Amino acid sequence: MQAHLSQLTSESREALADKIKARLARANDVATDHDVSIIGGGIAALTLALELRSARPGTRVLIIEPTPHPVPEITHTVGESTVEVSAHYLRDRLGMADHLRTSQIRKMGLRMFFSRGGNTDITRRVELGSSTFTSQTTYQIDRGRLENELHQRCLAAGVDMIVGRARSIDVGAGDSPHTLSIQSDDAVTRTTARWVVDASGRNRTLPRELDLKRDNGHACNAAWFRVGAEINVGEWSDDPAWHSRLAEGDRSFSTNHLMGEGYWVWLIRLASGATSVGIVADPAFHSFDGFNTLAKAKAWLAEHEPQCAAEVAKYDDLIMDFRVMKHYSHTVTKVFDGGDRWCVTGDAGVFLDPLYSSGLDLVAIGNGLITDMIGRDLDGENVVARAAISDSLFRSLTDMWLNIYRDQYVLMGSPTVMSAKVIWDIAFYWGFVGFLYSNDRFTRVADDPAFVPYLQGLIELSNRMQAFFREWAAVEGAESPVDFVDLYSPLDFMKTLHHAMIGESERFDDDFDANARLLRQVAGQMIDTVLGDKSSDFSDDAVMAQVQAWQRDGLVRDLRATYRHEQATNPITTDWVLSAAPAH
Repeated sequence: MQAHLSQLTSESREALADKIKARLARANDVATDHDVSIIGGGIAALTLALELRSARPGTRVLIIEPTPHPVPEITHTVGESTVEVSAHYLRDRLGMADHLRTSQIRKMGLRMFFSRGGNTDITRRVELGSSTFTSQTTYQIDRGRLENELHQRCLAAGVDMIVGRARSIDVGAGDSPHTLSIQSDDAVTRTTARWVVDASGRNRTLPRELDLKRDNGHACNAAWFRVGAEINVGEWSDDPAWHSRLAEGDRSFSTNHLMGEGYWVWLIRLASGATSVGIVADPAFHSFDGFNTLAKAKAWLAEHEPQCAAEVAKYDDLIMDFRVMKHYSHTVTKVFDGGDRWCVTGDAGVFLDPLYSSGLDLVAIGNGLITDMIGRDLDGENVVARAAISDSLFRSLTDMWLNIYRDQYVLMGSPTVMSAKVIWDIAFYWGFVGFLYSNDRFTRVADDPAFVPYLQGLIELSNRMQAFFREWAAVEGAESPVDFVDLYSPLDFMKTLHHAMIGESERFDDDFDANARLLRQVAGQMIDTVLGDKSSDFSDDAVMAQVQAWQRDGLVRDLRATYRHEQATNPITTDWVLSAAPAH
C-alpha cells in the first residue's frame, strides 16, 4: 500500500484523502429514515426513484405523493408527447419498452399546418411534417396510464411511499439530516433524509422555501381539454393528393399543430381513445382572457381555427376536463446543491414551453445528473464541486433551450421562416442534445472541464440562429412557395444527425466534431441562401439594411465560409430553404 501511495500524484493523494475523510464522516452521521426523500408523485418523482434504485439498489428512497395511485388515465397533466431523449430515457434507461410498445402510441413526429384561406380547409394550408416514420421510436403518452405503471414499478423496486403533502422542510446544516413535516389528512408526521429532491411540479416547494424562483421573460399562456373520442386530422379531407404526401403512417400519429401568428393549437391522439386539444398563445398577439374558459376557448377556436372548432363541436358532450396555465414558463436560480444536499427536478424547477415537448427531456437529463450526484455522495465522495458544475451545465442548457421559444411566436405566422426554423431546431437537437444524451455525456461533463468551452460554442451558435430567424421574418413575405415541406426523408443531413443518435458512439469525439461541423454547415447554408435571395431587393430599404447587417456580422461570415468549404467536399441537400417575395 505504501509503495502504491508513493506512486500517486499529489492531486490523486489529495482526492483519496478527501474520500477517506468523507467516508469517516459519513460513518459518524446521524442515522436517517431514508437516503432520499422525493416530494411529489408525478412522472419526475417516479422516474427518479426508479433510476436511483436501479443505479444503486441499496438506496433508501421515499416518495411523498400528494394524491394516491392509481390516478385516472386521462389526467389534467400537460405532456402527452415524447421526443428522442425522453423516449430513450423511458424505454432504454428505465426498461419500459414493453409498456410503451403495448400501452402507448408510436408517434410520427410533429406536424404543422400554417394558416391560409381562413383555416376552413386543411388541404389548403402549408404542411410541415415527415412523410415517413424515423428510425428512433417516440411516443404519444397517456400520462395517467404511464404514471400508474411507474408507480407499480416503484413499489416492486422497493421504493417507500406515503400519501401526504410536505408542509415544511428543515434543511440540515453541514451533514445534519433534513427534516420534513408531512400532512396526511389530519395527521402530521416527521421524517428525515440525507437528500431531499423537489419534484412537486407547479407547487414548487423548494423554490418557494429557498427563494429560488426566477421569471424568464417568456410570458405565454395555455388552455387545454380532453375529448373522449378520437379527433383524426387525417380524416378532415378525402383529397387523394393530400393523402399521398405520406408514404406510411397516418397524420393522427403525429403531434399535430395548427399554426397562426402568435399561437398554435395542438391535437394529440391518446392510447385511451381520447384526444388532447390545447391552445398556446403569446399575449402580445392573443389575450389570455380570450380563451381562459371552456366557452371562450370554443369561441376562440371558431374565430381562428374554424375547421378544428367544427370537428370539436361534434363531440361537445364528450369534453372531459378543462384547464389553463397563465405564464406557464419559469426557471430557478439553482437546481442542484451538493453542499446542502437538495435538488429540484421537473416542473418544480424549470418549465420552458410545450411546443417541442421538451419537459420530459429535461426530466431525463436532470434526473440523470441527480442520480449520479446522490450515488457518489452516498458512496462517500465529496460532490460539492460536481454539483456546482452540473447545476451550471443544466441551467446553461435550459437558457439556450428557452431562446428557441422566447420572442419566437411571431414566426408562427410565417410558414417559410418557421419551416426552416423547425428543421434547424430538430437538427440541432439531434446533433447536440440527443447525441450527448445517447452517449451519457451530460454526467461526464464534470470530469472533463475542457469540454465546457466546446459546448458553449454550440450554445452561442444556437442563440445566434434564433436571432437570425427573427431578423429573417421581419423581411420575409407571408406566403410560402410550396404546400408541403417534408422535414426528414429528402434531407440527407437530417438522416445523418438522426442516425448518429442510435446507440453509443465508438468514436465519440470524432463523431461529435462531425455533428458540430455539419450543424455549422447547415446554418451557413441557410444564411447564405436567404442573404443571396434578399441581396437583390434594392427597392426595399429595410431589406437592404438587414442584408448589410448580416454582411457585417463576423459569426455570419464564418458560418457562410464553413458552408462553402464543406459543400465543396461534403455536399448536403440544397433547395430546402424557401423564400417568398418580401412584403412591401
